[in-house]
Amino acid sequence: MRLQKKGVTQAWTGSFEALLCRDVSGVNTRLAAACRKHGANFLIPFGCVNPMLPDWEEDLRRCHEEHRMAGIRLYPNYHGYSLEEPALARLLSLAASRNMIVQIALSMEDTRTQFPLMLVPPVNPGPLVQLLPQLPHLKMVLLNAGNWARDDAPGMQEIRNTSNVYFDIAMDEGVGGLNRLIAATSPARVVFGSHYPFFYFESALLKVRSADLSRDQEQAVYERNARLLLGIS
Repeated sequence: MRLQKKGVTQAWTGSFEALLCRDVSGVNTRLAAACRKHGANFLIPFGCVNPMLPDWEEDLRRCHEEHRMAGIRLYPNYHGYSLEEPALARLLSLAASRNMIVQIALSMEDTRTQFPLMLVPPVNPGPLVQLLPQLPHLKMVLLNAGNWARDDAPGMQEIRNTSNVYFDIAMDEGVGGLNRLIAATSPARVVFGSHYPFFYFESALLKVRSADLSRDQEQAVYERNARLLLGIS
């Protein structure tokens, strides 16, 4: 497997199919089966739940109880809801009660590369400021946060300072981007993310290698912070 050849020991895996397919249950079943077949104990599936679809609570239950998933991945911009949606608050609460990690993809593609008639703007994370204090036990990862992680948009300072919110580095761009992200959040809440195969894996790897981090910080980004999210010391 290509990722293993690059030194990766475990990869948290989602399905691009989940963005546009309304049969979320089928997507999650296929994802779990593919991970078992092609990467048992290496590919860790993160199922999708769309709180705008009927019976989404059952999709969450299946992810946890049947597929034994460590967490779920949400795509609010592709599924047509904002983070102010009341159903999202219930979803986050139920996921926290199951001790599941919740990943929210704030973006999947740079808007500059999107077809003009099919634009999907990034998710505004601002409403999380009201939700997070109610969910102290929720484990949240903001994926592809990009400039949101350092932005001065309303609420971002509070989100960056929230101890149970983590940021991945896949879309954190620019010279010194990783250093700025760590300074704006915490060395203990930044996790390695590549957005592979949509992006080149080496892009994420070079972000870490060029940041000149201490050995301890490098290990935290590469592995330790993610292991702690999974409850593995």
